Amino acid sequence: MNDLSRGIARDRISLDSAVAAVLDSGYVIMGPHHNAFESALAEYLGVDHVLGVASGTDALEIAIKAVMPAGKTSVMTAGNAGGYTSTAARRGGFQVRYADIDPNSLCLSRQTVSDALTDDIGVVVVTHLYGNLTDISTLVELCHGRGIRVVEDCAQAIGARRDDGAAGSFGDISATSFYPTKNLGAIGDGGAIATNNADFAHRASQLRQYGWVSKYRVAVPGGTNSRLDELQAAFLLVRLPLLDAFNERRRTIVQRYGAAATKSPLQVLAADGPHHAAHLAVALSPRRTDVREQLLKKGVVTDVHFPVPDHQQVGFGALPQSLPHTERASLEVLSLPCFPELTDEEVDLVCDAIRTLK
Repeated sequence: MNDLSRGIARDRISLDSAVAAVLDSGYVIMGPHHNAFESALAEYLGVDHVLGVASGTDALEIAIKAVMPAGKTSVMTAGNAGGYTSTAARRGGFQVRYADIDPNSLCLSRQTVSDALTDDIGVVVVTHLYGNLTDISTLVELCHGRGIRVVEDCAQAIGARRDDGAAGSFGDISATSFYPTKNLGAIGDGGAIATNNADFAHRASQLRQYGWVSKYRVAVPGGTNSRLDELQAAFLLVRLPLLDAFNERRRTIVQRYGAAATKSPLQVLAADGPHHAAHLAVALSPRRTDVREQLLKKGVVTDVHFPVPDHQQVGFGALPQSLPHTERASLEVLSLPCFPELTDEEVDLVCDAIRTLK
């Protein structure tokens, strides 16, 4: 499914130089590389403020806390995105509500959110699942009309963009992850928060460092210790200029799988434009187990993103509900190998295996 050693080998000289630069600087936390990366990512996304944090989950938690309207207690999200928003919201002390997904995009839509909104919801987290920058503008319009803030989860969609902006620039605030398998991956963990709102950025900056208003003076409740370390920032500075080419390679791989699947029992979700970062090559099959076994016999490893919907996870304490499109997707989705360092020969092997499916 992935081989991180290939990307490390490709970037090794630049990564070694980044390590040396950090060690020579004497800064290991929130130093010049950290600051430079925040500025570079803000420019890339077209936003005013970026704050580095220790992980994507931290980014979600801090973002939700930073924008939650006073008196609101709940977060709404989709139940098919791996539980990361649910984890962040619960850790932040909020209840989680779930809306169903659009059966085509597998993301939240204006209609599914509108049907599920309740008065206690202060934040809707929209996950651009699998790299697809979904129809976020209509969701923002809906939520703002109800006094609800929008957090974009861009962990799988960094670099996706439409004519009117990049993923992470539409909502009130956004969160992303630099986990090593992400499109922009660190050599370790890390995350970031992005926003055009100076007040939200200031609050997030306080929350990522204990809730301090000045050193050792805590005034903002719910603070934590979450900082992007200097080494990871230096590594990310190396890789950010490569991101668009990486995403284009991912899209090419997905398009080839889709072409191979035209007469197979597999429906490969399209990733056919810059609005899609093609983080994962995802397909649907009502015979998922059988299809995965056939592919494995041909040497193709697959995975499932994600097998258990959040509203069926005991640990999230969700209220019983029926989300038919979410539940169907959890039974049918499977992921094919998709990372930029796949060779053409390996992609050919996957395509040949797809063509033999019965």
